[in-house]
Amino acid sequence: MLEIIGPKIVFVLGTTNIITLILVLLSCRCMLGSKIMASQFNKKWYQKFYNLHCYYWIAFIASVIVHAILAILVFGNPF
Repeated sequence: MLEIIGPKIVFVLGTTNIITLILVLLSCRCMLGSKIMASQFNKKWYQKFYNLHCYYWIAFIASVIVHAILAILVFGNPF
């Protein structure tokens, strides 16, 4: 079963990694987000977006861990 659906799950998790990384960077006030989103810091929608910053990190880390484990299980160790 893992051989059939595994690559699809790995692909979806890879896409999730990219999306959650973008959310983390844009909601961070001390990295990339501070330059791109600086004009939005005082707006209400950005404050709501920023309040979820820690959850974006949790989703990103969980996605990376599961993605890595499944990639090794499905495709094997590349070394």
